[in-house]
Amino acid sequence: MSTEKFNAAVVEQFGPSVELKDLELPQPGIHQALVKLHASGVCHTDLHAAEGDWPVKPEPPFVPGHEGVGEVVALGPGDHDVAVGDIVGNVWLWSACGTCEHCITGWETLCNAAEYGGYTVDGSFGEYMLVDTRYCARIPDGADPVEVAPILCAGVTVYKGLKVSDTRPGQFMVISGIGGLGHIAVQYATALGLRVIAVDISKEKLALAKELGAEFTVNAVDTDPVAAVNEYTKGGAHGILVTAVHPQAFGQAIGMARKGGTIVFNGLPPGDFPAPIFEIVFKALTIRGSLVGTRQDLKEALDFYARGLIKPHVTECKLGDVNNVFEDMRAGKIDGRMAINYG
Repeated sequence: MSTEKFNAAVVEQFGPSVELKDLELPQPGIHQALVKLHASGVCHTDLHAAEGDWPVKPEPPFVPGHEGVGEVVALGPGDHDVAVGDIVGNVWLWSACGTCEHCITGWETLCNAAEYGGYTVDGSFGEYMLVDTRYCARIPDGADPVEVAPILCAGVTVYKGLKVSDTRPGQFMVISGIGGLGHIAVQYATALGLRVIAVDISKEKLALAKELGAEFTVNAVDTDPVAAVNEYTKGGAHGILVTAVHPQAFGQAIGMARKGGTIVFNGLPPGDFPAPIFEIVFKALTIRGSLVGTRQDLKEALDFYARGLIKPHVTECKLGDVNNVFEDMRAGKIDGRMAINYG
């Protein structure tokens, strides 16, 4: 098996593009399965990985991608609770140690020994991938591989972000940034009974947010979102989920939050954001980062999809289109999510 080849998009060195190459088909090790890909979402994190934007960088060469869906074709040594023929997915949290304080208290995403799909471990931008069968996603029966793929990162990430925002049904939730994550966040927030306000700089993305359940939208190009949100909510939103990748959105979140509100950061732009200490203290704000989700969060996020409450807005592409997708991503031209179809 190790002499067989498969096609993959590889980051050979940090920069604006990936290279299509033939790689050797890997042998699954202990706790691992070899998966033949049907589809893979393309996440903004994949672009950050390819360009080496973050302080903790992957090591080229590597294969990006952590929203892959495919069929198990071989299992490594040991016991598994998946079988050959099962449809599974890789995710950002590719594996964790399972024994540290974080892992045993329900915060496995914070494990210091965690491996990350498409970052520290080769991911789903190829015809085959490896998964850790203890951590891989179990895809609901009958799911469309292209449609469900974004749930494996974008979906679970915003679902977890909403969970830790401490907002309750009937309260106001601002979704700042209606892209690949934000358009799914609008749907989860609506399904959770929150009153959704969408903020973006694109008329098309705001129209999509309205279609998906947002009751109020703000175009930050021609309207001050802080003033607009405070006027509409009569005092600010109870929760703010920032999925945007522009630093300005993070500063605006503080102004949009009502006293005692919670701001959750999902987006990861390079650089820092302005943090007015007086306003944070005076308004008694909580600001927290939220990093994807645990296996339980993923199970719950997929259940919302399986029950028809979440439907990612997905445009299909081919593996060879990834560099064009990255270019459109940089320019903010993508509505919803792009997904590679290996069919």
